[in-house]
Amino acid sequence: MELKLTRPICFFDLETTGIDVARDRIVEISILKIFPNGNKESKTWLVNPTVSIPAHATAVHGITNEKVANEPTFKELAGQVYNMIKDADLAGYNSDRFDIPLLAEELLRAEVDFDMKNRVSVDVQTIFHKKEERTLSAALKFYCNQSLENAHSAAADTEATYEILKAQLDRYEDLENDMKALSVFTTRKKSVDFAGFIALNDDGEEIFTFGKHKGALVNDVLDREPGYFGWIQNADFPLYTKKVLTGIKLRKLTNKF
Repeated sequence: MELKLTRPICFFDLETTGIDVARDRIVEISILKIFPNGNKESKTWLVNPTVSIPAHATAVHGITNEKVANEPTFKELAGQVYNMIKDADLAGYNSDRFDIPLLAEELLRAEVDFDMKNRVSVDVQTIFHKKEERTLSAALKFYCNQSLENAHSAAADTEATYEILKAQLDRYEDLENDMKALSVFTTRKKSVDFAGFIALNDDGEEIFTFGKHKGALVNDVLDREPGYFGWIQNADFPLYTKKVLTGIKLRKLTNKF
């Protein structure tokens, strides 16, 4: 089954220096862009992370410091990456919890004003876990009867993820071939920021999900304790979380006038 698209969708995968969204860096990124007419465009970049790649990360993806020493930094590639995804929805494997948040951090660090407004995301892993509870390699074997060669190569993982989603749509009649519907199905929680520090309550209002103000309305906290905003901005929170909180504060100030 081919995807029913009203706009492009970019399947992408990252190989990184680690799994800390706020601190770790991209060492390889692969993007497979699918257009509504069925055309495809794919690009893969090795990236100099400007920090040392830990041995445990190299053991997973095989990318060494020497391999990326002469490659461009993400800041140098940011414009190309953003131009490829700016008009598209996003999809990946565990992308809602890892790849999209980390990509957002890298783009914001490179001074590219990235957000998820006017786009949706589809996490193929969530479909798989809700339906079958397996890994990427097992998913490819289960849905497509193929073995995943070069696992943890960004390009191989990206192509596998694309093939799995098409096979999932073939297998599950209740899955709607629509990116917005798939985005809703693959959303695990109502987070406002990627990291989950700010979420929506049942009334659709932003609340903090951590610390002494856990469960409290963000607007109420900003009223009662204005310094909390400054503390978050200066603390080691993800850049996207800070961006979201700034947006809430600016919206609050605008609504006063």
